[in-house]
Amino acid sequence: MTDKRGAIQLAPAAPPSMAAQTRLPAFQSQRSCGQDGAPAPASYGALDRALHAGMGRMTGGLAPSALLGGYLHWAAHLAASPGKQIELATKAVKGSVDNLVFAANCAGGNACDPCERALSQDHRFRAPEWQHFPFNVYAHSFLSAERWWEAATTGIRGLSKSHQDMATFAARQFIDVASPSNFVLTNPQVLARAQAEGGMNFQRGLSNLIADWRRADAGERPAGCERFKVGETVAATPGKVVHRTPLAEIIQYAATTDQVKPEPIVIVPAWIMKYYILDLSPANSLVKFLTEQGFTVFMISWKNPGSEDRDLGFDDYRTQGVLPAIEAAISITGANKVHAAGYCLGGTLLAITAAAMARDHDERLASLCFLAAQADFTDAGELMLFINESQVAFLEDMMWERGYLDSGQMAGAFQLLRSNDLIWSRMVHDYLMGERSAPTDIMAWNADATRMPYRMHSQYLRSLFLNNDLAEGRFAAAGRPVSLHDIRVPTFAVGTEQDHIAPWRSVFKFLFLTDADVTFVLTSGGHNAGILSEPGHRDRHFRMTSHRHDETFVDLTAWLATTAIREGSWWTAWTDWLVQRSGEPATPPPLGRAGSKFVLLGDAPGQYVLLT
Repeated sequence: MTDKRGAIQLAPAAPPSMAAQTRLPAFQSQRSCGQDGAPAPASYGALDRALHAGMGRMTGGLAPSALLGGYLHWAAHLAASPGKQIELATKAVKGSVDNLVFAANCAGGNACDPCERALSQDHRFRAPEWQHFPFNVYAHSFLSAERWWEAATTGIRGLSKSHQDMATFAARQFIDVASPSNFVLTNPQVLARAQAEGGMNFQRGLSNLIADWRRADAGERPAGCERFKVGETVAATPGKVVHRTPLAEIIQYAATTDQVKPEPIVIVPAWIMKYYILDLSPANSLVKFLTEQGFTVFMISWKNPGSEDRDLGFDDYRTQGVLPAIEAAISITGANKVHAAGYCLGGTLLAITAAAMARDHDERLASLCFLAAQADFTDAGELMLFINESQVAFLEDMMWERGYLDSGQMAGAFQLLRSNDLIWSRMVHDYLMGERSAPTDIMAWNADATRMPYRMHSQYLRSLFLNNDLAEGRFAAAGRPVSLHDIRVPTFAVGTEQDHIAPWRSVFKFLFLTDADVTFVLTSGGHNAGILSEPGHRDRHFRMTSHRHDETFVDLTAWLATTAIREGSWWTAWTDWLVQRSGEPATPPPLGRAGSKFVLLGDAPGQYVLLT
């Protein structure tokens, strides 16, 4: 940890309260031992943690040992596989011959498309300028090398999937650096722009680079994001803060219809980012849409944690956020039950809360909706590259120093998963072409980052990702394990086709994780854009089916093959589903409830969302 001057202290952090000590996970109470079996002095472990924290600042949060371990396992298995080596040598020879033939055809004036080897989502070489010699040869050779490395890191007998994925990931990072699109002399689009503008694109690019450096050093958001002001242009749906806890503000939104459904909707957003992804601009605000459909909506706005919040865990988020929101919604509206919806990590927390409520015979839930959320983490996609014992210990040591995981460290991991789109293509666009993309509301939201408390994030990584405790009935709420099979209320689960954070195949598991009737929706788009699917949005489609709890198992591949595509937004399908599970419309409730603890504390979006 650090003192107020930022110096690293070698003494361990001050112990939490006795209540917090009783709920700390086992990994926080373990101490290293010396050769004689006696516990090692705490300062030894603190020295290791301080070193790892310093290394983490240089590596962007990636544990060198994790990458090295993946590489060594791959190299050892490849060295012991002469058949694979012969296969790769053969592929290298064939690839070289193919490149020579392609180059000869191009030099002869024939039209040659280098993208026949490119993946469908790779758009680096699809512009017309790349069809001309010698640039098509550069692209073709690069794509051939990319395919060779893919073959070199996969299909090796005896190599575990985790180590294979790590080797493939590392190879992809290195080869993406060498893409001819990243360099002036091998990128025909950059050269054409420089010729047309007399090199002014490089001057603009340098200005963009300097401006970005200055903003990053000052902790400011990217250029243009100042256009999107919280409470004015985004997070602007009218409402009031009706309750505040040390961890969350509860927002009630004003009704926009003469009558509303009696059961309110309580939304549990993720606290990895700020809540207003679900209340962006008025045109794409899910909150605004729900109020226009005659629903009373309550939203949790999480506090951005600091060092003093290092001991907050999942149970704190449940008891200081979700449960107070449900209580506020019922107290203010007079309803007996609520529709609850959770997005991303908020959906995971909602699943924990719903299982605990079912265990305790709390019947205040009318339905559940999980938006790009996971409860079983065995198929959690590319994020699993960063979740192994070595990487988790490294992240814990980084968080130990400050008491939280910094937003930049999380953003770095997400960017590496899509380095071609989020790092290199942006470098070419902003710094070589000298252009700036017009900022959007979702870009501004993405730059309005948050932190993750030390204890909670360690629980998240170890209990959920590494051990899969929630799906397997070991995760504890209020000190007792919960089971998702206790959930019986109707459930609506949404996955997105291009989600690399909560892959839809993982979200699909809600069909057999609970004993509830589940309606599953697979919508176009990614983790954020797929959820923001307002009616009228171009090129949106979805698939939807319902599965009763007593029906036989549904195979994922068969489901995909037999479920028809519907054009349009899944939002209307969800509200139709909610209407069928709601009572008769009634007069809208007041904002807040006089004489109770749910009184008006100020206008939405409140104070917590403004904390940096």
